[in-house]
Amino acid sequence: MPHFTIHYKYDAEPRTHVIELNQPRLSQANAVRHLIELHHGDAENSLLMPDAEASDAEVLEQAEVLKIAEVQVTAKDA
Repeated sequence: MPHFTIHYKYDAEPRTHVIELNQPRLSQANAVRHLIELHHGDAENSLLMPDAEASDAEVLEQAEVLKIAEVQVTAKDA
């Protein structure tokens, strides 16, 4: 399975997160969804999470509001 490394800034602090998925690629928007869930998934206010039907643009816009920025994804086969 491929490992995906997500480089991003959270609240202006550089961070890296690695995930393993059973899929050949991970789009920037799907990476952002994962990061929103990682940082805000246990928030009492579920309004922070984008709707399942949200467009990629809406997801990226929500990420900006939540101070997730400069998301870049790289893949490496395991």
